[in-house]
Amino acid sequence: MSIRIVLDKQPEFYTNLDFISGRVLLSLHRPENIGNVIVKLEGESRTALTVPMADRDDYTQAGAGSVVSETHKILYRLFRVYPDDGAHLPFQPGQHEFKFNFKVPLNNICHDPKAMGALMGIGGAANSSGLLGMGGFRTMDGTRQLMLQHVKSTLPPSLTGFPQEAEIRYYIKVTIQRPGIFKENWRYQLGFKFSPIEPPRPVKTTQEAFARRPFNFRPRAPAPAFSKKSLFGSSKPTATPNADTGGTSPPSIEMSARIPFPTILTCNEPLPLRLFAKKLAPTPEQVYLTAFEIVLVGYTAVRVQSLENVERSTWVVLSAPNLSMALGTPADAVDTEFEVSNSLWSMLRLPNTVAPSFRTCNLARRYEIQMKLSLSWGLPSGSGKGKSTAYPEVISLPLKLSNVEVYSGVKPPAQLVQAQANRPPRPPPRQSATQSTPLVPQPRPSDPLYPPQLGPNNVPAYDDAPPSYDEAIADSVGGPQERPAYSGVTAENAPSTSKQLVEWFYAPVWTPKSEKFLLQTIKRWILKFNSGTSNDSVVFLFG
Repeated sequence: MSIRIVLDKQPEFYTNLDFISGRVLLSLHRPENIGNVIVKLEGESRTALTVPMADRDDYTQAGAGSVVSETHKILYRLFRVYPDDGAHLPFQPGQHEFKFNFKVPLNNICHDPKAMGALMGIGGAANSSGLLGMGGFRTMDGTRQLMLQHVKSTLPPSLTGFPQEAEIRYYIKVTIQRPGIFKENWRYQLGFKFSPIEPPRPVKTTQEAFARRPFNFRPRAPAPAFSKKSLFGSSKPTATPNADTGGTSPPSIEMSARIPFPTILTCNEPLPLRLFAKKLAPTPEQVYLTAFEIVLVGYTAVRVQSLENVERSTWVVLSAPNLSMALGTPADAVDTEFEVSNSLWSMLRLPNTVAPSFRTCNLARRYEIQMKLSLSWGLPSGSGKGKSTAYPEVISLPLKLSNVEVYSGVKPPAQLVQAQANRPPRPPPRQSATQSTPLVPQPRPSDPLYPPQLGPNNVPAYDDAPPSYDEAIADSVGGPQERPAYSGVTAENAPSTSKQLVEWFYAPVWTPKSEKFLLQTIKRWILKFNSGTSNDSVVFLFG
């Protein structure tokens, strides 16, 4: 016996409103009786954290050092491919094919109590025609989801890279139910990558978010001169004016980085960044940009019950250590701004491992841009450019742009954007005193040297996780066609790092044969658990 899932025209990754179609190929070497063949489209957001020693009484009921986990079923769709007419027929040896078709929705499902409660009677046996395992099939237990804290949001992207702590996975699972008390069900699953479509982009304006820092070079100390008394005498240093300064004041400069507001970056596209140097003091001295580094920093907020943790990830977009770029000219007047050529970064795209910003029930991701500039007053001797000095003064300036949104680059269909634009605005909901705050990775404390970014800070939160499209609008809209390259650092078919076991065992009468079969089943699933080939939970039922 072998099971395979073959997808039709599988892209590099799927997105919202895509149709996922394919076939389940079942090869048999002997006749078999099959009750149901169920194909599921599932997505899970799993988190796990260790209870700290000091917080064991404040957060959870678990003891210190225990690992608590939380799993949100953000996507769950069923498709019964057999029997389609209610008739069960014996299967002969050979290859059998079952076709399935799903449409990926826009929003997660776990926030909706009605959807959770409607999952076949909340975790019971659906379409039962006898004892469990004798004609019915098992569905997800929706009661577990109802006891967790949820938010409504668009489906998040696939996410791995945080072993034993956080992951978001999407997969297609097939379950072949075999009638009989002691016959196990056959299961197989195939993972796939997912990246959401972009939310509605705001109207372009001339506003810019910026980060700037002024700096004054320190006056140079006089260069020491030595006068020799005799051939064997000692030398005595004497202070003489430094010929390089010429008695002028040191340079004073302000560096600023600007980006269109709202600050939105796009996966696999260059940064829309502008860099300026502003002269602040009347001096004929020349300042050079000798190094420039741009790093995209991502903060992933992980939550389990009341425990929270923030993981920091970095992507180096630009690293240019050996530069000698003159910032303006010595003849420039005070307050003259010089724009640095963007040729250094205009052709550099964001790495395709950067996931778009998202927020779901137990995970969230935000970004910021951190830059480091090295400025030099003069260049070292032998550089061959500009006025050189033996001991140039070099300073390093950090700049940071916070509250950066990263979009996936998957443009939504025009029909969906138009339908969303024609909808009347939705009033904000009333906030109750006991309403919990949604999971959002909080920025670090503000630095007085960094100016506040543009934009209002008192916009009320809406019922939807803004911006989000409505499912009703998207029912008749197909998925987008063009999409950029995306990796997401996601091994979609790798073993899950959040492991649980699943098996159904039904014994109406306890016999030595039942005990032997139970022990064999536990041993087999422990082996699957250790090898990472199982993702689900174990349930044993005894009659």
